[in-house]
Amino acid sequence: MFSRTKFFSKYRKEIILGPFFKLLEAIFELCIPLVCIRIIDIGIRQSRHQYVIMMAAFMIVLGMIGFGCAVVAQYYAASVATSFSTDLRHLLFEKIGMLRLEQIQKLESATLITRMTSDINQVQTGINLTLRLLLRSPFIVFGAAIMAFLVEPKGAVVFVIVIPILALIIFTILLISMPVYQKIQKKMDAVMILTRENLAGARVIRAFHNEKKEIETYTSTQEELTKIQTFANKISALLNPITIAIINLAILIILWKLGKLAEAGLVTGGVLIALVNYMSQILVELVKLANLMISISKAMASGKRIESILCLDTVGETADFEKEKTLEAKNQESVDASSDDEIISFQDVSFCYPEVLVPALKSITLSVNRKETLGLIGGTGSGKTTLVNLLPKLFCVSEGAIMIQGKNVNHYEPNILRKKIAMVTQDIVLFTGTIRENLLWGKPDATQEEMWEALEIAQAHFVKEKEEQLDLYLQKGGKNLSGGQRQRLAIARALISKPEILVLDDSSSALDNLTDTAFRKALQQLPWEVTVIMVSQRTAAVMHASKIVVLEDGEMIGMGKHDELLTNCQLYKEIHESQFVAAGE
Repeated sequence: MFSRTKFFSKYRKEIILGPFFKLLEAIFELCIPLVCIRIIDIGIRQSRHQYVIMMAAFMIVLGMIGFGCAVVAQYYAASVATSFSTDLRHLLFEKIGMLRLEQIQKLESATLITRMTSDINQVQTGINLTLRLLLRSPFIVFGAAIMAFLVEPKGAVVFVIVIPILALIIFTILLISMPVYQKIQKKMDAVMILTRENLAGARVIRAFHNEKKEIETYTSTQEELTKIQTFANKISALLNPITIAIINLAILIILWKLGKLAEAGLVTGGVLIALVNYMSQILVELVKLANLMISISKAMASGKRIESILCLDTVGETADFEKEKTLEAKNQESVDASSDDEIISFQDVSFCYPEVLVPALKSITLSVNRKETLGLIGGTGSGKTTLVNLLPKLFCVSEGAIMIQGKNVNHYEPNILRKKIAMVTQDIVLFTGTIRENLLWGKPDATQEEMWEALEIAQAHFVKEKEEQLDLYLQKGGKNLSGGQRQRLAIARALISKPEILVLDDSSSALDNLTDTAFRKALQQLPWEVTVIMVSQRTAAVMHASKIVVLEDGEMIGMGKHDELLTNCQLYKEIHESQFVAAGE
């Protein structure tokens, strides 16, 4: 669980020293009006020019010392804010990488990016300003009031009245604005989502001539964001004029009240100037404090959004193995009962996506032996991809258990489990960089011979034909390659680690029949022992499998070899005939 106290503890020295030097600066600043009193009442009034020069020099020294303290305080504040935001960004990135897939799907990538960028920048600004002003401004406000009482108690009564009124105004506006800033960040998420969708789907939008509609949708969302931002800015804009008006009114009262006393000789000119100076200091600091409150409102709103991610439960990814020893003992019977040849066993497995009432998988029971090839076939939405995603625990089963080599997948450490399994997903993901760098994702210490071996098995002969070969630079998503070439590189990346279980999720859909046949033949001749799970909508891809499972609406409606299913499973027969008989083959 994320702990704010623990996270801030490493910056304890800077957090103490920054405000400390700001307080020193404030003390020197509060001393300057006292020097002014002596310059006016002693130096100028008594025409002591040397005394005026001496006190003026002393005032300059106070200013320079205060400036030095301010520089040191600024350094510590900037250091903490920058280091904290850097560490927070690393921590958030690491946390996002540990989230379960259903959590990522629920949150959406756009909002995660907003929290990594805009929200963290708001927090950084808030921390910087807080360390610089949160103690300094109130200290000067109350310090100026106390000094005013020491200088002239009669005029200081105004300070007692003005400060509570201003504090009430500031905190009222703060309470109103904070929820508004939370709404602004949510609306920014919506704008980010629309922007990403339009960039990703630019070809589709143009193909359907929907540019105008998308522009209208974006404009509408942007206008909503603008309205909320305008409302927030209007509230925030009230702070400065209200604060300035009240302070100036207070200065007028001081001048009017003490001016009469000065005329009667009861108050000196120096005291009057000092009180005005103290009120001016309060004015400046309250304006700063008002702006600080706005920044704190934004930072707190953003901080809560970041903390909501950091506090998410990722037990599905990082299991507490001590707690799961009990569960492992309960499953020991099934472990002992598993066959030595059996590598995968689905035991009455059901799965339901979060916030979805209808299960994606219902009571799936099947087993796969070593070196077997399991074919999964069914219509779109039948649950094929969901079933194979449960194997490396990308999703956690709702009911039942999945055993790999006689051990429940929930009792595997994620990195150990996923070293046993290599997946080639439906949506091919290649990273920006060279082919070599992409292959190293499968095995970080792979040799060049191992890379060429994996490319050979995956039928990626085109790499040798390229001038750069393994050093060919891939654009984002491998956009400078064809669909079939991207699929073959993804297959090679999965094969390079020599996995015990290889999952091919519709990964040959872009391959021509000749290449597909050559690849399936190469799979049968792999130099290491591997169990293959092949997901496809084409019977040609799975017809040679040791065992074929037919899925429909998340249920297993048939299992057997190709010839058996043609006789016993109507759906499989219909799929096969639609692909072969209709084509005249």
